[in-house]
Amino acid sequence: MRSFIFLLALIATPALACGPDTDCKIGDRSYRISLPDGYDGKSPIGAVVWAHGYRGSASGVMRNSAMRNALSRMKLALIAAEGRNGSWNLPNGPRTMDSTGSEEFAYFADVIEDATTHFPIDQERIYASGFSAGGMMVWNLACGRPDLFAGFAPFSGTFWQHPPENCNDPVRSLVHVHGTTDKTVPLTGRAIGETKQGEVSESFEFYTLHGGFGTPRQAVIDDLSCETRGDDAGRILSLCLFDGGHSFSVGHLEYAIGQLEQNR
Repeated sequence: MRSFIFLLALIATPALACGPDTDCKIGDRSYRISLPDGYDGKSPIGAVVWAHGYRGSASGVMRNSAMRNALSRMKLALIAAEGRNGSWNLPNGPRTMDSTGSEEFAYFADVIEDATTHFPIDQERIYASGFSAGGMMVWNLACGRPDLFAGFAPFSGTFWQHPPENCNDPVRSLVHVHGTTDKTVPLTGRAIGETKQGEVSESFEFYTLHGGFGTPRQAVIDDLSCETRGDDAGRILSLCLFDGGHSFSVGHLEYAIGQLEQNR
């Protein structure tokens, strides 16, 4: 009997052992997860699925204690996704010109299915966010798999070349944050090899039409200058700019996710 119980424990361990310092395996890929401090392990909580920048990793994301602490204060889990070899397979990318994004869409669906199976995460409060190449991943998810998330918060990254021909429903709230003097991913994009980073304004025009968002209103929140449109369902589409370059602020993440929580 004791041997049987021990065997069951060994079988259960891999599924339960993953966390901020250990990979959660799904097929040949993985992710990591950090739960809020003091969490009781039972109450449903929301989550932010974070897409790292170019050459990043899930373990690198988990070393960002400021991000983990900020989301912990918001009672949200941090789920760190991981691209292959530090990159995302996106349409029109420098090495992925022929990509449809389907590999990544399937991966993020698997991440959410696995995380919600092993942890009590509220599927109505899962948000996608990411910086730079991760922001590009988030914009693609907003059009390719909006059904997986309650809202989107891309930072300093948009589509490669141009938006897709169309977006899938449902329409979600989206808050984009970008530095006005960003030279790595400028607001107007830049050429890289045979392709080009897209223009943020074009992405916003595209998503405004897709979602039926109305007349913008202007607001200044701390160091962010935001232009926000709303729709009849109460969702928002916001472009928030700050004076600065290619950088990410945890304070900006708190603001963006807070807006998504209020307008999902």
